[in-house]
Amino acid sequence: MMKTNIPRCCVSGCFAIAITLFTLQANAVTKRTPNYQREDSLRVVQLLTDARQMPRQTCWPLYFGRQLLGLPYVAHTLEDNPGEQQLIVNLRELDCTTLTENIVALTLCAKAEIYTFAAFLESLETIRYFKNQTFEGYPARLHYFCSWMADNQESGIVEEVSGPNPPFTAVQKLNVNFMTTHPASYAALKDNPSLIPDIRRAEQLLTGQTAPYIPKAQLKNNKLLRETIHDGDIIAIITNISGLDIQHIGLAAWHEDGLHLLNASSIHHKVVEEPMTLQQYLYRHKTMPGIRVLRMN
Repeated sequence: MMKTNIPRCCVSGCFAIAITLFTLQANAVTKRTPNYQREDSLRVVQLLTDARQMPRQTCWPLYFGRQLLGLPYVAHTLEDNPGEQQLIVNLRELDCTTLTENIVALTLCAKAEIYTFAAFLESLETIRYFKNQTFEGYPARLHYFCSWMADNQESGIVEEVSGPNPPFTAVQKLNVNFMTTHPASYAALKDNPSLIPDIRRAEQLLTGQTAPYIPKAQLKNNKLLRETIHDGDIIAIITNISGLDIQHIGLAAWHEDGLHLLNASSIHHKVVEEPMTLQQYLYRHKTMPGIRVLRMN
């Protein structure tokens, strides 16, 4: 049965944020031109206004995720942006990546106690694009989620949870090339083959990296897993599909019967808190051997 109480972060220090590494300003300015509808800005402002009234100990990722339940799932909402990148804001329809990015951006604002749309835009841009690589335009976006993980971990925004062992009993070794071996699947690459070398360079930054993960057999409803994974952690589901790194993303949500996934679901066609446990979910997908875990600082 789903919890109905306000979610709380499970560890002290959950409120510490990498504000020392990048500072949100009430009059923040983005490098990329924001592209949004009035409905999007109003929703962001309302979410942040409501958050202002919440207790400081609120587990912000899960709080914001639950405010977005029911929004339609639509894939590839960022892909119609091949040239000079606009900062797309779309809270009317979400895929698993944009759901996660919007939740992280909202959380950064709430933790910094800066409740403006401008601060949200700066947060979103900060987490969506490479910060220390010389990519321009379309390749500057963190297309692979392992790139997203590494870049935002380097910035101090998130930290990967990689122990203990068990449950982290397996290792993922990356061999990433899906975008450059399937350019026809991406409108920007299909129409602009000149972008492919930079995407390949981004893939090469990942290829060969290793990281521990939790196999789905270890996702049991026990004390060890409850101590390892906290409400609101980002769950990155790894894949055995050739050339890919991460197949799906969502948030950890503990229920009485075990760990569940809050996600933008292509199966349910909307943002849901899955009725089945995460372990049951993974066993229904042969291409999903396990998970990596991220926690916001």
